[in-house]
Amino acid sequence: MVIRIDPLNKKLFRDLWRIKGQGLAISAVVACGISLMIASFGTVAALDESKDAFYNRTRFADVFAVMKRAPDSLLQEIEQIPGVATAETRITAVVNLDIPGMNEPATGRLISLPERGTPLLNNVVLMSGRYPSTQRPNEVAITDPFAKAHSLSLGDTFKAIINGKKRSLEIVGLGLTPEYIYALGPGALMPDDKRFGAIWMSRKALAAAFNLDGAFNDVSMSLQRGAQTEEVLRRLDVLIKPYGGSGSYAREDQLSHFFLSNELDQLRTSGAIFPPVFLLVAVFLLNVVVTRIVTTEREQIGIFKAFGYTDVEVGWIYLKLVLILVGVGLSLGMLLGLWMGDSMITMYKTYFKFTLRDFGVDPAVFATAAAISLGAGLLGGLGAVRQAVGLSPAVAMAPPVPTSYEQSGLAALFSKFEISQPTRMIFRHVSRFPIRSGLTIIGVAFSVALMIMSLFFLDSVEKVIQVYFFQAERQTLTLTFVEPRPATVEQEIQHLPGVITTQPVRSVAVRLRNGHLSDRKAIQGIVSGADLNRLLDSEQKLIEPPPGGMALSKYIAKDLNLKLGDTVTVEVMQERRPVVEVPIVRIVEEYLGFQAYMRLDALNRLMKEGPTVSSVHVLVDSRYADELYTTLKDTPAVAGIVQQTAALDSFRNTMDNTMNVMIGFYVALASLIAFGVAYNAARIALSERARALASLRVLGFTREEVTYILLGELGILTLISLPVGCLLGYGMALSMSPMLSTDLYNFPFVIENATYGWSVVVVSISAIVCGLITRRRVYDLDLVTALKTRE
Repeated sequence: MVIRIDPLNKKLFRDLWRIKGQGLAISAVVACGISLMIASFGTVAALDESKDAFYNRTRFADVFAVMKRAPDSLLQEIEQIPGVATAETRITAVVNLDIPGMNEPATGRLISLPERGTPLLNNVVLMSGRYPSTQRPNEVAITDPFAKAHSLSLGDTFKAIINGKKRSLEIVGLGLTPEYIYALGPGALMPDDKRFGAIWMSRKALAAAFNLDGAFNDVSMSLQRGAQTEEVLRRLDVLIKPYGGSGSYAREDQLSHFFLSNELDQLRTSGAIFPPVFLLVAVFLLNVVVTRIVTTEREQIGIFKAFGYTDVEVGWIYLKLVLILVGVGLSLGMLLGLWMGDSMITMYKTYFKFTLRDFGVDPAVFATAAAISLGAGLLGGLGAVRQAVGLSPAVAMAPPVPTSYEQSGLAALFSKFEISQPTRMIFRHVSRFPIRSGLTIIGVAFSVALMIMSLFFLDSVEKVIQVYFFQAERQTLTLTFVEPRPATVEQEIQHLPGVITTQPVRSVAVRLRNGHLSDRKAIQGIVSGADLNRLLDSEQKLIEPPPGGMALSKYIAKDLNLKLGDTVTVEVMQERRPVVEVPIVRIVEEYLGFQAYMRLDALNRLMKEGPTVSSVHVLVDSRYADELYTTLKDTPAVAGIVQQTAALDSFRNTMDNTMNVMIGFYVALASLIAFGVAYNAARIALSERARALASLRVLGFTREEVTYILLGELGILTLISLPVGCLLGYGMALSMSPMLSTDLYNFPFVIENATYGWSVVVVSISAIVCGLITRRRVYDLDLVTALKTRE
């Protein structure tokens, strides 16, 4: 049986084979955009579903509140609040830990377990071991990541200062909890599993240790479907206020959930930004290649139409060419996206503290990817198809209008210098075809811009590190107290081993209100002339804390719709809980931990208290650090210690395990696109000038001279495209920068010279490699075949 192939389809197959290199490059660009889309959305979906499943499995609470001491009878009143489904009370306390093999003290949060059964809310998923016995007060279960960070296992012991007494605790269980997917200790800005962990004990043991028999200091609640969270919070605050309540808060403000949500938001945002940009480059390349094919095949199009083929049949053949290239890219992109997504989930399984499901993509994502790639293909090829359809046989078979080679100003310029004839030919050809040259410049410039857009985030992260960890926060460590202390405690700390200088801080939990807008934050009271924890403006110049009024983070001011000179309502959530109006006298730029600031003495007056501090920043002589840590391990008043070097390491680790993974993929794919764009430019130039180059060979030009003419033109266009690409990359990064900021991080727009340099180098190397490939093709040029080609 003989399979008959339509002549138009034969032509299609010949065209595909002839442009196989360019077609593969276009398909690769499409694959890059599709793979990023599938990997990003698939990864975020897997993380979201796994998080929700873990939350449901552990019955993660919707509302939380902490107080000093409340009677167990208050639980009944809390359960009567409209919208409350389940309420559970606990005893919690922050303690100092002495972990074997660790010089500095760690911090733990003791959490009581019910005497019977498992917790109704915020359940503990045991990875190994068992729950502590009510009959053995020194038995504990600890978070599994904390145990792994210290190589602790079942049966091991460590010491903790519990209500002023140092006790030895035995580990009988290792578990996970939704409350500490991110382990953030008191005063810590970044999670650190080595220096903070949750510790579960029997309620009986904790009640005895802290004299809380018949009482509690922590409550969690789940809400009914459709419950008004704000109303529940308001009613709960009224109930717990007489018992030293520090303000209730919803799950969205719970620290671990807040961190996790922000990480997922960043992944979701980056996944929505980059794929469309890559597909835009694919649209451009498709348009250039298919338009070039239609232009060079004018005579063939005319012959087909003269023999009776309709406009639709002729247009359909070029449209099929576009669809095949896009289809190959879509298939490659789906396979690459599945591999990338699976690799990312494998990495995240070692980072997130809950069980992640295997990577999988909703069929709707595949359908969306197919629709987007199809749309990109149609957008890129439609102009060329319309051109093919619009050609009449007579016009198509007529020779194109000859190129004008009249003398130009460029020739007059060349006459003043001794420039070789091949060099003149290079410049003359570039100037005679400005549209063609401009398209090549734009294509290469896009590849430079994509590299810059992919790399600039690393510059932003490094800027945050330099400003926050080395200019704003210059202390060695920060000591946070269990309870606010008289300011004289600073003098006691100054006499500890290795302490060079100190700076007191008063931190107060507040709810800031402006009309219907509100935000739960902390006011930091700092002293005038502070040299450790410093306020900086956008140019990193020192700002003194305002003598009257409040300095507010720019990010908070934006959320609350506040501007300089406005007044904000401050609802204090602790101690006497005053409510006052405070003017905004300065807006400050912050990159991490958005907060409000006042002078320490002004904040003490607002709290109606004497000189009081809640933490102290300390600059330490490293030679005496171990001696200082030994002393602090036996200091019950210290609830937490934050080391700046540890916080920096944790920040870098957080970035490396989240955004930097995605950025790594973006850079790799941008490099591939750079090569694809450069290769397309070189092959198009060769195919367009093959007859002219063959003619030059016949006229006596050597292979080296002919190659110089072709590659010299590409070199000039590449050199022009590099600064254009840098400007384009600057604009793309500038428009993308605000999208990367979240409620947790404010990444500044920064592009270092090295980023421009690396982008230029990568694209230049790609152009050189493509030039070498093209050089070999010029050397192997079949002169007879090339000269038969009609211009």
